[in-house]
Amino acid sequence: MNLKKELIFLLSFFMASHISSHEFNPAHLIITEENNFSYEAIWMYPIKTIGARASLSFPESCESLSEEPYRKGKYSVENIKLICDLSIKGKTIGVSGLSVLNDALVTINFLEGNRFEGLMNLKVPVINIPADEQVFPTGYFFLGIDHLLGGVDHLLFVLGLLFLVFGWTNLLKTITAFTLAHSITLGLSVLNIIRLPTGSIEALIALTIIYLAFEIGEESKYKKAPWMMAFGFGLLHGFGFAGALSEIGIANEQLLLSLLFFNIGIEIGQLIMIPIFLFGIWFLSKIKLKKVSYVAASYLLGGVGSFWFIERVIGIVS
Repeated sequence: MNLKKELIFLLSFFMASHISSHEFNPAHLIITEENNFSYEAIWMYPIKTIGARASLSFPESCESLSEEPYRKGKYSVENIKLICDLSIKGKTIGVSGLSVLNDALVTINFLEGNRFEGLMNLKVPVINIPADEQVFPTGYFFLGIDHLLGGVDHLLFVLGLLFLVFGWTNLLKTITAFTLAHSITLGLSVLNIIRLPTGSIEALIALTIIYLAFEIGEESKYKKAPWMMAFGFGLLHGFGFAGALSEIGIANEQLLLSLLFFNIGIEIGQLIMIPIFLFGIWFLSKIKLKKVSYVAASYLLGGVGSFWFIERVIGIVS
């Protein structure tokens, strides 16, 4: 049995290197109208991605002049000048070459103060710019969903929590506490009230996964106040969510709305995955594999969390 446990741990450890190399980082296209039919565009594309850099296509009525891309944090940034015969309202913008894990958020700021927010991805690589004003930044809602579903460290933490919670009441309180906590620190960080180094936060998040792995290995259930642990660790994960949002930028004129829609998207993504995780845990217990599932989950989270912690600490010191 010990050999099997070691194999699970080692497989998880090396699997983490593959997962982390496919980190979820959305691209971001920011277009600002300078004067009538003249625009300045910034194309931020994640450096850690699969394949060649994705390319943009602008309306036929526009001539685009690009500068050489430069590196800024996790992104390759390209400045583009658009000179158009007509307004880009009512026109389309496309992208080709996106990977399955990379969405592209589009932000357009018009002279009259109107703003448009949208999202392009592999399945929908074209976006239609409406002629009328957009009221809500819905692009951040879909970005929040994709960030949660693509954030394997956050998903593994939620999975680990579900192994430790006893009873539906405790489950509801625990998930609510985790949601409330990461919402608080997400808001505080994006509003620049509290900012912590992204690298340190990511390393600490890996430690929360390792902690859950040890607890799952004991096959224990938190019958009393599991939400206190979820709240404390949720504060760290909120800073992690904020880091992803800050990297791509956020619409300052609609800061609160953009933050709200992004957070709602995270919660929707979480609600999508929790029933799936619960069903899997329930099914394994029904087929008499409860003990095996605890061992596998413990070594899976331990292996992946350990690799991420080592990788992220090395990233900090280097």
